[in-house]
Amino acid sequence: MAIVAKKVQDYKVKAIGELRNAFSTAEGTTPDFIFADYRGLTVEQITVLRKQLRGKEAAFKVVKNNFARLAFEELKTPDVSNYLVGPTAVAIAPRDSNEVAKILLDFIKEAPTLKVKGGLVGNIVYTDKQVETFSKLPGKLELISMLMSVMNGPARNLAAALNDIPSRLVRTVKAVADKKAQT
Repeated sequence: MAIVAKKVQDYKVKAIGELRNAFSTAEGTTPDFIFADYRGLTVEQITVLRKQLRGKEAAFKVVKNNFARLAFEELKTPDVSNYLVGPTAVAIAPRDSNEVAKILLDFIKEAPTLKVKGGLVGNIVYTDKQVETFSKLPGKLELISMLMSVMNGPARNLAAALNDIPSRLVRTVKAVADKKAQT
């Protein structure tokens, strides 16, 4: 539980409100989050990671644990306070959290000081091992393309079969015409 001060300070209320807004999307839904320990990363490394994440419309935000805990409580998400301990950065994935997890885990190969603590995907809290497993699954766009390929297969086969009927008829008529021409 967060520590509640006797006197509410305006800058803290404003900071919590900004975090809450960052943690919620324009549609009012909550995106997915991956929590990481960024201790040991240089400013350059964090900048490179943020640039990679921006390519997937995600953000990497260093947060104050108490403020983040209060913002998550206001959003009524499942309890993630276990991940809000020590230096914490939150990768905010408004769309495909799978791709964001892949980027983070690939970045760990370059900068092993970055550690994934866990995640919040939908309303399910993931451990670090579950986030790693989740990152190995195909992403949303990959799954959609696989589905479209499977759905397109019967239509493609039907089109080939329908095109084959007139060409067979033409070949048969030509064969009959050639045979009559020989006799």
